[in-house]
Amino acid sequence: MNIKILVAAHKKYWMPDDSVYFPLQVGAEGKKPLGYTPDNTGDNISAKNPHFCELTGLYWAWKNLDCEYIGLCHYRRYFGKKTHTKDIEKKKGAIFHREDYERLLKKYDVILPKKRNYYIETVRSQYEHAHYKKDLDETEKIITEKYPGYSDAFTTVMNRRKLHILNMFAMKKSLFDEYCTWLFDILFELEKRTDMTGYDTYESRLYGFMSERLFNVWLERQNLKRVEVPVVFLENINWPKKIGAFLKRKITGKR
Repeated sequence: MNIKILVAAHKKYWMPDDSVYFPLQVGAEGKKPLGYTPDNTGDNISAKNPHFCELTGLYWAWKNLDCEYIGLCHYRRYFGKKTHTKDIEKKKGAIFHREDYERLLKKYDVILPKKRNYYIETVRSQYEHAHYKKDLDETEKIITEKYPGYSDAFTTVMNRRKLHILNMFAMKKSLFDEYCTWLFDILFELEKRTDMTGYDTYESRLYGFMSERLFNVWLERQNLKRVEVPVVFLENINWPKKIGAFLKRKITGKR
């Protein structure tokens, strides 16, 4: 199987020694080469990386990469086997190999990360507390105008409490191409309508944040056989800090 799992990276980092992985320097335009394939060749939006995040790599792959199956991981986050260890070497050993992808893609249409549960928030309210409500409202309006068949899916996803995050997946390239055609049409329209005056560096990553929600909306309309697998985080997560920030946004409405 011709599978390429993109590993989005903006700095030099350890990479798995497995030919299934395709290290890709995202936001390479104007930056020092890392020795990975850069996303600023051919048809590309590399310069938009501060606002589109790993999506500049997705766009590059959509327009320039030839393969049968494609996926996306991050330089610190990979699909893999469940592990509770904090030992980074053991975590590396839990990361999927080519045979893991081949086994799953023979049985399923798409590999997805396990959903994040917001528990006391819906997907909509979480976004509104964490980011700018107006951008989500405008995205909903664009979907109504351009893709009305997805309006019910948007509402359904927004009212849930669980979400596939990180933009991680693996699927057939033909299916990925269909998704990108839909996704970037919406995001480029949102870009035309959005004034980011006053947005800090974090909030300027608007289109990356929005795409995580839109991926779930797109999935809602697809009749796909799915499998959810764990994500191996190579660096330990400060959960008390993340939960504290989440509760602060919930209670005060401040980012």
